[in-house]
This record gives sequence, C-alpha cells and structure tokens, in this order.
Amino acid sequence: MIRYALPALLLASVLPAQAQSPAADVPLIERAKIFGNPSKTGAKLSPDGKWLSWIAPRDGVLNVWVAPAADLSKARALTEEKARPLRNSFWSPDSKYVLFIQDKGGDENFLLYGVDVVSGKQTNYTPFEKTRAAVLHISSKIKDRILVGVNNRDPRWHDVYSLDLASGKLTLVQQNDGYGGYLADDQLKLRIAEKPRSDGGTSYFRMSDGKIEATPIVEVGLDDSQTTSPWAFTVDGNTLYWTDSRNRNTAALVAQDVATGKTTVVAEDARADIGDTLFDKRTGRVQAYSVEYLKQEYIALTDDLKADLAFLKQNTKGKFTVTSRTEADDKWLVAVDPVTAPASTWLYDRKAKKLTQLYVSRPELEGAPLAAMHPQEIKTRDGLTLVSYLTLPKSVDAGGSGKAAKPVPMVLLVHGGPWARDSFGYNSYHQWLANRGYAVLSVNFRGSTGFGKNFISAGDLQWGRKMHDDLLDAVQWAVKSGVTNADQVAIMGGSYGGYATLAGMAFTPTSFACGVDIVGPSNLFTLLQTIPAYWEAGKQQFYKRMGDPTTDDGKALLKERSPLNFAANIQRPLLIGQGANDPRVNVRESEQIVDAMAAKNIPVTYVVFPDEGHGFARPVNNIAFNAVTENFLAKCLGGRAEPIGGALKASTAQVKHGAEFAPGLVEALK
Repeated sequence: MIRYALPALLLASVLPAQAQSPAADVPLIERAKIFGNPSKTGAKLSPDGKWLSWIAPRDGVLNVWVAPAADLSKARALTEEKARPLRNSFWSPDSKYVLFIQDKGGDENFLLYGVDVVSGKQTNYTPFEKTRAAVLHISSKIKDRILVGVNNRDPRWHDVYSLDLASGKLTLVQQNDGYGGYLADDQLKLRIAEKPRSDGGTSYFRMSDGKIEATPIVEVGLDDSQTTSPWAFTVDGNTLYWTDSRNRNTAALVAQDVATGKTTVVAEDARADIGDTLFDKRTGRVQAYSVEYLKQEYIALTDDLKADLAFLKQNTKGKFTVTSRTEADDKWLVAVDPVTAPASTWLYDRKAKKLTQLYVSRPELEGAPLAAMHPQEIKTRDGLTLVSYLTLPKSVDAGGSGKAAKPVPMVLLVHGGPWARDSFGYNSYHQWLANRGYAVLSVNFRGSTGFGKNFISAGDLQWGRKMHDDLLDAVQWAVKSGVTNADQVAIMGGSYGGYATLAGMAFTPTSFACGVDIVGPSNLFTLLQTIPAYWEAGKQQFYKRMGDPTTDDGKALLKERSPLNFAANIQRPLLIGQGANDPRVNVRESEQIVDAMAAKNIPVTYVVFPDEGHGFARPVNNIAFNAVTENFLAKCLGGRAEPIGGALKASTAQVKHGAEFAPGLVEALK
C-alpha cells in the first residue's frame, strides 16, 4: 500500500598515540570489516522457487546477483551499478524480473527498475525527473503487472498506475488529488483511500471502480494515527486486516468482515504493538505474527506454522526472521542473528524440516571479539519505562553478563525518527564502539514507536524537553549501575539522533563530554520549511507533534527547541557529518550551526559528502566519517582508535571547517 505513515523524518540511513585503553587486550576489529560491503545480503526466493537472488559486491559496489536455486554455482551479477549501492530488491510475481529502486546521490528520488532474469535486459519503469516512485501492490494472482505510485504530475501526491512488466507501459488507474495513500486487493482493485485530517489524524474511505465514497468508513485521530491503519485484504477480498489501537493502547491485529463491518481481534499484546505478520500464500489469511518488546518473538495462529516456528527456534542460534517464501510455501529463507557472531541466511525446506546455510553476510567477522547486547528497562523521572539496549566492552564484561566490572566511558547512541525504535540484535555501531573500549547505550525515549500510542503521544511537543530528559535519565541510570562515570559520556546519533546530540550540546552543555551529530537538524523552523513535497500528507502530524510554524505559539516553541538559537552555549567538542543532497534535513541545517559556532570561535569539526543524502550509503564514505569519529572520541573519552590512514582519500569527504580540532584529520588530508 502507498499509504502515509508519519515518516521516520529524521531516520538516518547510517549511524552512520592515545591514552592506554582498558580494551587493549581485546583485538581491534578493523572498521572496514564492520562498515565495508557485506559479502552477501538481502536474499530472496523467486515466487516459483526456481531462482535465488541476493545483493553482493560487483567491482566494489553492491549489486543484485541471481542463480538457479538448484545450482548456486551458476551465480551471475544481474545489475551493474557503478557508484551507489543497491540496498534492496524484490521479485515480480511472475518470477521473470528482479525489481529494485535507486536514487542519485542520496536525493531520495527513487525510480523503479526491473531486470529480465534470463536476458539481463534492464528497464527503467519510471523514467521521470524529480520523481519518487513507490510500489503500491504486488498480487499473487495477477502476475504480469503491478500497481505503482508516481508523483511526477504533482510532487505532493502519488498517482496510481498499473505497470505492465513486460512492456513497461504505465496505465493511469487513479489520479490523486490529495490522498495520503491507497490500499488495493489481490485483483489490483483500489479498495481504500486515506486522506489526512487537519488535526493530524486520518480519514479512510471505501473505493469502488475508481470512485471514492463521500463519507469515511473510519476516522482516526492524532493519538491513533501512527498505530491504526488498514494492512491487507485476504485473497478473496472478503476480510480486511487492520492494525488498530482505538479503544486500547497498543496496536492490535484486527480482522474486519468487509460485508458486515464486524471486527474481531486476532492478536494483541499489552506490552507492545503487533509487528510483522506471516500470511497464508494461498488465502492471504494471517498464520502468525510477531511482537517485539525487549526482543522479537513469533506467535503462531495455525498448527502448521506452530510446528515450523518451533523447529526454527530450536535449530537456530539467535534471533531468527522469516525473510522470503515461495508461492507454494514449501521453501523459506530465514535470517539468523546471533548478535555475537555475524548474521547468516538459511534455506528452510518445510516438508523435510531441513535447514541449509546459504551464506554468512560478513564472514570476516567470524571469530571476532563481538560483544553481547543486553535489554534494559529504565525508569524515567515521571514514571515511564524506557526499553533500552546496553553493550559493554569485553574488557569489563568478558563473560557477557551485562554487568561491568568497573565503569568505562560510554557513548549514548540515539536513534533517528524520532518515530522509530531501537531493537535487539547485531548493531554495527554498538560492536564498533564497544570494541574501542566504550559502553554503548541505545534508548527508546518517549515518542519512539512500537510501545503503544500513549508512549508516542508522550513525546508530542517534547523535542529538546522531556524527550531529552529521558536520555539524561538513562545516563543517570548507567552511572548508578556502575556502567560509566558522569563525566565520561559522549552523545552521538543520526537524524533525530543528530538533533538530540545538538540539543545535548546546547541545552545541557556540561552533560556530555562531546558529541557526534550526523545529518541532524539545528533549526526546527527551517527544517519544517524544507521537508520534501511528498510528505504533504503528514505535514499536520509534524505540526501537532513538533510545533506548528503557522501559529505564534508554535513559532515560539520551535524557536526555543532549536539548538541553533543556543549555539553560543556549547562548551564541549562537536563533530558534524552531513550529506550535501539530503532531502529531509537540508544541508543548511548543519551549515547554520557551524557558522554560528565559528562566529563565536567555538570549536567544531564539519565534514560534508557531496554524493550523499540523509546518511552515508556508500561504504567508503561511511568508513571515512567513522574514521574521523573514532579518533575524535578517543581524544574526548580516552578509548582506542584505528588511525584514519587513507580512509578520507578513498571517500568524497570534504572537511569544511575545524580539521584542527579532530585528531589526525589534518595529517589525513595532506
């Protein structure tokens, strides 16, 4: 479904001779092994089960590869991207094409491409400028075409087209004059339209033969707007599944009889929202669902899935996720994440109850001293519970108990969004920083998603206030728990996490020893002025949850929550990384605060990548910024660091200001 969910506005694509470190006895893991290209990732089974595709390097750039499922030795590269990595792909319903989306330089104007798996011919299905294409629906019954959304007529709204995969012909199905999204059934008929409301909520309308009824069938207010929406129709079109938090806190999975309107709760959990679902490939009925509070867990609704999931739980070491299934549902792909070892992908034969390993994503990390992750529940000053994740360096927790033998410096790693969440599992930033000798704490502060609507709404209008208090409370917990000392904590994050870093530096200037901001906004007013046009449907939600720039009160709130206006208060070292083409957080967000600090002679280091957007997609750029980061943190916190070496020269990094404030940076630029 092309539907408007409040975007992870500030969700970054990446998170992106020293003093003797307490981690000195633990082997240093080269950052390129953590942040370089994976050997293989993103495997998918074709619907007919005859092909296996995955993403792997070709001439140093991630591309799509394909092989007959029965003979992986015949693997071949299917795409030939030269600069920007492909990060995902999916199969056409007829198993003839591998589809993918790609932008240019991080501008997020994603176009849809398809490659004929036999001939290798590549087609740009949406050859338009300044356009963002999106897939609306792929049917299991209609195999020669799919529904796509394209905003080339009006950048604010996606018109719906039927795409003939063989010819590439686009046929207009629905011109969009102000709707945030549509939901189609398996006959590729549009059945539901959603329209944004002035209060930040959403109205849902029934559709038939392209006509939208005048009266909405469901009205959802602001509080429920992120936790209530239609998900999918069954194949026969008679049942509509919703995720629904109305009259409850957490989002339940609800089945609605289309003819009568009667609803039945299929699953709910008081701790967390219902997450992913596994649907019957023949009927579209839900067979299992997942819930993630501290960790993800699957719950089966049918006997056959119960047996499969029990088998997988017993025979995999770590968190497992079902990532791909054939149309016959006889073969699955299962990703396994042990946290303290690199992730692997397995082929599961349901009938034989057999697992066969296909690959390890990062074999160079096998045997590396990876650290355990420990879920925590941290109480705030006003009684909320923050689900958080702690990783300790092996130097103070060799056995992985989660208890530090002594306090060590800590990095508070703040997630983006803010309407997103941190989760349990292998985390490249946790592993990298723990290996450098730091404790790492990631906190689901109020406003994070997955824990019910009340927790999201508790963050409304609280940027730089109670959301920031939650981070400070988590640091205090870490100090009281013996994890770290109050004067040895750095704050770091991408996107909203970058904002949180700037807020920490400017609003509480002595709370953190230093900060690392990646693509973070410094001025909330200019941030809202420059959000992409295709986020029009969510504009009122931004205003209601952040501050309304069209009212005097809203302007005052946005002004007082913008770190730019308090840049003169910053006292501690700050490193900023930015993509020049960022469509979410315009490059001016970083430039403004760097200029303000420079005018006051406050030290700041500023690194820009001209071929990146909201985060650093190209591994050479991500490695370069992290090379600067770990040497910056080593000076600030006393951990260890791999020298910058040639990392900057291999990237497109431009150091616009303050190279002299980051150890080794001046030398690396020579």
